[in-house]
Amino acid sequence: MVLVIGGSGSGKSSYAEEVAVSLSKPQKKKYYLATMQVYDDEGQRRIARHRALRQGKGFVTIEQPVNIQKSLKEMESGERTALLECISNLTANEMFTQEKTTSEAQVTEDIIKGITMLKEETTHLVVVSNNVFEDGMVYDKATMEYIHAMGVINQQLALLADQVVEVVVGIPVIVKGMKIINPSS
Repeated sequence: MVLVIGGSGSGKSSYAEEVAVSLSKPQKKKYYLATMQVYDDEGQRRIARHRALRQGKGFVTIEQPVNIQKSLKEMESGERTALLECISNLTANEMFTQEKTTSEAQVTEDIIKGITMLKEETTHLVVVSNNVFEDGMVYDKATMEYIHAMGVINQQLALLADQVVEVVVGIPVIVKGMKIINPSS
């Protein structure tokens, strides 16, 4: 498992795709686990941009905004690589629904359980997440619980991961583990 983390616009998604492609053997299945729920035109543009960037890389997209472990049912058995994009969307989707707000502890437990299942059932798992606590702002209670949940989830994912890479201004910095690929740029 590789955890790729970075700020908005850092290049983490592109790097994670490179890692997933490099880890997957030719002719073996590659899955892109998309967690973003689309609410507006901006969301549609982001999805279109990501799909264009993935084009020709052989990914099968599975839309799974919650309960990430359910994506396993849509994957073929055998050797497979999965790229999960991204933990911040998954956490928000799990925490905030129209019906209720789920507790930080429950969301953290559910997401780590789902990722652990994915890790056990895939040959390679690449997980993308966002840095949190970087702006130093204090937000409303619900947002602070979300940010704290993200911090705890990122810490637990880092423990689960064989490699952790932080992408800073397009440059991958190995935080844990050995280099898997050489960046193309």
